[in-house]
Amino acid sequence: MITVENVRYVYPNGNEVLHGVNLHLDDGDFVAIMGENGAGKTTLVKTFNGLLKPTDGRVLIDDVETRRSSVAALARSVGLVFQNPDHQLFCETVGDEVAYSLRNFGYPLDVIERRVRGILETLDLMPYIDSSPFMLSGGERKRVALASVLVWNPKHIVLDEPTIGQDYQQKDRLRNFIVQLNTQRKTVVVVTHDVEFVAECRPRVVLLSRGKIIADGKAEEILSDSTLTERASLLRPQISLLFSSVTGLPHDVIDVFSAKAVINNAIGGRK
Repeated sequence: MITVENVRYVYPNGNEVLHGVNLHLDDGDFVAIMGENGAGKTTLVKTFNGLLKPTDGRVLIDDVETRRSSVAALARSVGLVFQNPDHQLFCETVGDEVAYSLRNFGYPLDVIERRVRGILETLDLMPYIDSSPFMLSGGERKRVALASVLVWNPKHIVLDEPTIGQDYQQKDRLRNFIVQLNTQRKTVVVVTHDVEFVAECRPRVVLLSRGKIIADGKAEEILSDSTLTERASLLRPQISLLFSSVTGLPHDVIDVFSAKAVINNAIGGRK
């Protein structure tokens, strides 16, 4: 459970980024935090694992206030994958990178080997186990950073722009993996501008604009609302734009799966 209560955050230069944010995430929630550049999305999620402490208000992780816990202790519960993987990677090989946290936490060698191989296979990274992460593509480095967090099995997982540099196949694999994590009652928070990915995942969507939450609800309701998406400087999904332009079609359809179902029903209804 993650609870944000009336949180303000002011950087040392005086720039106030968050203005009284209130948010509650239950165990097993899948939430996409969206909004324009500078809206405060990354600042907000960095308060979840104590990297940033609120200027005012408080953040609680499973009823523990982040001010009263170290970043190291919070990291056992909250895994954060940075937007730029180069801010997170430092080992000489992919295998060492992914194993580092488990070694630091004191896991037995056989458990480390099993977990490292398992997560690398899941994220299609096994061929690179002995390669330097800095020799990989941006998308591959992003997956290595993701693997290095997921390997220790945190209860809450925060992914900052996880689809950057990923092709459709990798995005689909990530979507399926998030579904798998949700079945394990893990909280998954995705910070993203990728409206098409969010449309296919259909999480709860939290819209931030200028440091304030302006909407919080179902993806199909928020991403089909042009007033809300314009306020958050987001483009509506292509399917939503198409369906809203055709008279007689529902305007809350945002992904190809729902669009196919609507069209099949329409065709079947004429027979």
